[in-house]
Amino acid sequence: MSRVELVRAPNPSAMTLTGTNSYLVDCGGGQALVIDPGPPMARHVEALIAAAKAKGLRIAAIAVTHGHPDHAPASAALAKATGAPIYAHPSSEVRRDRDLPLDADLTVGEIAVHVLDAPGHTFEHVVFYLPEEAAFFSGDVVLGEGTVVIAPPAGAMRPYQHTLHRMRDEFPGARTIYPGHGPAVENARAKLDEYIAHREQRERELLGALAHGPQTIPELVIRIYTETRRILWPAAARQMLAYLLALQDERRVIAVKVDRAMTDEETAILNPDWVNVVGPVDAPVVEAELGSMVRLDTLYRYELA
Repeated sequence: MSRVELVRAPNPSAMTLTGTNSYLVDCGGGQALVIDPGPPMARHVEALIAAAKAKGLRIAAIAVTHGHPDHAPASAALAKATGAPIYAHPSSEVRRDRDLPLDADLTVGEIAVHVLDAPGHTFEHVVFYLPEEAAFFSGDVVLGEGTVVIAPPAGAMRPYQHTLHRMRDEFPGARTIYPGHGPAVENARAKLDEYIAHREQRERELLGALAHGPQTIPELVIRIYTETRRILWPAAARQMLAYLLALQDERRVIAVKVDRAMTDEETAILNPDWVNVVGPVDAPVVEAELGSMVRLDTLYRYELA
C-alpha cells in the first residue's frame, strides 16, 4: 500500500494543467509530511487537513519544492492550522521555520526523505526522493505531461539539464515520479530520458536555425515553434532565451543589439500583457513561471560565433 496520497488543488489553468499536486506522505508513527501545499486557497488547506485526519495522521512537517505562487503560499495557513514547521531551500524567499538539508535527508516520523538540490526551473528548487517507494516528488522539474518552462532570470538551462542527469544517473532504481502537475509517471527513467533528449533536440533546432543566418528571438520562435499555438509563443521565447544565454556563456553564440523599436508582434511575443491574456488570477503564476516580471525591452539578433 502506497504511503503517498495526492490532494490536487482546485486551480486548473494553462500553466498548472489540472491543478497543483500536493502530496500527503505517511511517515509512520502517526506523522505525515505535506509536500507542496499549493496556492493560498482555504478549501485546499482544509482538504489536506481532512486527508490526514481520514488516515489518522498528524501533519508534522510541510516542505516545498520551490517558491512559485501555485506551490508554496498555502504553507503559512497549513502551518498555522497544524503547528507543523515549514521547510524550504536555504536560498528561497518562502517564509519558513527551517532550511531543507540539501543533498541530505529530511527525517519525518520513521522515514528519511532525500532532498536533492535541483536548480534549473528556479535556483531554489529541490526534488524529494522517497526510497521506500523509489519515488521522486519533482515539483516543476518534471511534469506528468508536457514539458517544463525554463525561464531566466529565475531559471537557467544548463543547471536544469544537470538536474535531469542527476535524477537519472544517481537514482537508477527510481520507478515513479510524482510531479507538481499532471498524472504520476510510472517509468521514471524513460521520462527522464525523454526530457533530456527533448532539451538536446530543441538546442539542435536552435543552432540549425542560426546556421541560416542571424535572427532575433521572435524570428527564432516563429521558425521553430511554427506548429505551436501563438498564445504559447511568449513561453517559447523565454525558452529560447535560456538556451541562448547558455550558448553565449559557452562562446558559441554572439548577441548583437538591434537599433530599432520593436514591432507590435515582437512585443507581443517578448512582453505580453498577461493580465489581459489570462486574467488577473492566473497572471501572477504565468509571470513567475516565465520570468515575465523582467521585461525584455532590448531586441538582440543572435548569430553563431
